Parts: sequence; structure tokens; C-alpha cells
Amino acid sequence: MTGKLFLSSPDVTQLEEDAVVRAVRSGWIAPLGPEVDAFEAELAEYTGRRFAVALSSGTAALHLGLLTLGVGTGDVVVTSSLTFAATANAVVYTGAEPVFVDCDHTGNMNPDLLEEAMTTLAAEGRSVKAVVPVDMIGKVADHARIGEIAARHGAIVLSDAAESMGATRDGRSAAAFGVASALSFNGNKIMTTSGGGALLTDDEAIAKHVRYLATQARQPVVHYEHTDIGYNYRLSNVLAALGRAQLSRLDAMIERRREIRGRYRDLFADVPGVTLFGEPDAPSEGTRDNCWLTAITVDPEISGFTANDLWEALAQGNIESRPLWKPMHAQPVFADARSFTDGTSDELFRTGLTLPSGSVLTDDDLDRVTGAVVSFLEQRRVA
Repeated sequence: MTGKLFLSSPDVTQLEEDAVVRAVRSGWIAPLGPEVDAFEAELAEYTGRRFAVALSSGTAALHLGLLTLGVGTGDVVVTSSLTFAATANAVVYTGAEPVFVDCDHTGNMNPDLLEEAMTTLAAEGRSVKAVVPVDMIGKVADHARIGEIAARHGAIVLSDAAESMGATRDGRSAAAFGVASALSFNGNKIMTTSGGGALLTDDEAIAKHVRYLATQARQPVVHYEHTDIGYNYRLSNVLAALGRAQLSRLDAMIERRREIRGRYRDLFADVPGVTLFGEPDAPSEGTRDNCWLTAITVDPEISGFTANDLWEALAQGNIESRPLWKPMHAQPVFADARSFTDGTSDELFRTGLTLPSGSVLTDDDLDRVTGAVVSFLEQRRVA
């Protein structure tokens, strides 16, 4: 048995090591410093936003973004059901109520169900303060329709682009949608700062308030003065240096993941009942998935096996794979939450499986994964 192959390990080179050493030797070890300032400027330029605020996590970006947009106790926030728990948790942190909307076949928020949710809530006399759509494993949501629906109902859009850094839609960066957007640089993302995230916006007032809240809401006086509850959510100068090096390599890391996606496309091309998940409906120059994770869906009625069967086979070979997100409306902690669903995300959770996708994977690593899949398929045919 060889070493374990993971879904998305950090891709770190000498460039990142040199950047961290540079930051350490500068003496700026604590949060804030010249690396943070430079990282924010470079993030804003890359995403086409005016302002970036580097934070300790993508969850922090969502939390502070919602607070800055005025979301609080008693408010309603409509968000995607097919997502990681951090999206919903950030809503709860503010005291607001999350209402979940199912996805369409892309895995992203279904605009038709969003319309139904907004209309139903309005008829009940409940206004929605914000809509938080999530870009699913690297594919940007239909922000044109989502934004139009939200605006018509008087809601603000905060985009959860945690999984889609480097992706585009209609020629715009994934982080360029909504009044603000949240990015994640967690260790499993394409680019990482170990832990970290950022809020992106074109509104200077939003950026300033997020910075204020993220630094314990300190007043600009010589002593410690606080008129608001603040948070210790800023990114450290050392990790910002790591982020700058990663950002400079982001496009190359995405291209490697795209090559890996191609290997899986070829692998499953002739396997009945198996579909590559997340492929664009109509590929175009201005709309591209970032290929953060490659996933498949398995129709057991056609394939003769389940996604879980393949997961077990890969696990025996010390290869990590994982189902797509379990929807929030199906999570025990949100059992009493309102949701507008049609079964799509439940089906994706049941049939979906994400495969090792990291840019750090070598061709030999991929041969090991594809070999394990081929062996599994041959055994199923014999059986």
C-alpha cells in the first residue's frame, strides 16, 4: 500500500517558502503589515474588484459581509442548500434565519426555486434581507437571474465564491458578482494561505466596515476604545505572503486541474451511467469552471454500481474520494429550517462522488487513481 492520495492537497513550492521566509525576516509576524496590503491589492486586481479585505477564513468573510450589509436578529437570508455548512453557519452567527433553496442540474442555486421562495416569503409578509448563492465546486452560479430576482424583492446579494476563485462567467471573475463576495483560501482550495479568506467589493464603505469589524472594532484613538462588538478575523502578514505566492501561480494550478479533469473525462467517457459533473452547458471563452474538484454522478440503474461502491474500492487503495455536499436542508442541525427543494441536491448527494483533483498530483498519481477505477470496473463486469 502506497501513501494516501487526497482530494486536493496544497500545492506549495520553493516560491511559497521564500515568500514566508521574507515575511518572517521582515519582522511583521502579527496580523497586518505590508504583505497583507500587497495581497489585498493583488486580489482586487485579479478579481476585477476595487477592494479586497484579507481575513482569517471564508467563513469570516461571509459573517462580516452579512453584518456589514445590516443582517441581524429576525432577518431572513435565503441561501443555497447544496453547500458546505460554513455558508449556513455564517447566517446563524448574525442571528438571522437561513432559508434554503435547492440547486438545478449544475449544482448551483435554482433561480426558479429562488423566485418561488422569495414570492412565498413576501406573501407571508416576510422580507428577505439578503440572498447568498454558492458557486458549486468551481462553477459560477447564474448571477444574472439571481441578482435580478433578489433586486426585484429588495434583497442584497452576497456571493459565496469560496470554491470558485479563478473561475469566470460571462467574462467576469467569480468574485466580481454581488454587492460583495467571499473567497476561501483553506488548505484544500486551489490556492491556499493555510487558513484564510477574503471579502471582495466595489463599495469602499463596505470594505472599510469589514476591516473595522475584523480588527476588534477598535476606535482610532491611542487607547483601546470600542463602541461595537468586533472580531479577531484579520489574516496574518506571514500567511498573506504565502497567499501572494499562490496567487501568482493560480492560473497554472487551474490549468493542471483542467488537465486532470480531462483524464477523468476520458476515463469515464464510455462507462454507461457515469457522468462528469460540473461540465459547462455551453462552453465559452468568457465562462470557465476552475476545476477545483472533479466529480462524477453514478446512475446505479444503468451502471450496475453505486457511487458508494466506487468510494469503497478507492478507499481500499488508499485513495480519497468523497460524496458531494450533503444538503443543508437534510442536516440534523437545520432540521427545522425552511427550505424550497425539488430533490435535485438530494439526488446529487446520493449519486455524486468527488475524485482526487489537486494540482500537486503527478501523472503517476493519476495512473494509480485511474488504474484503481479500471480495476473496479473490470471486477464489476466479471461479477
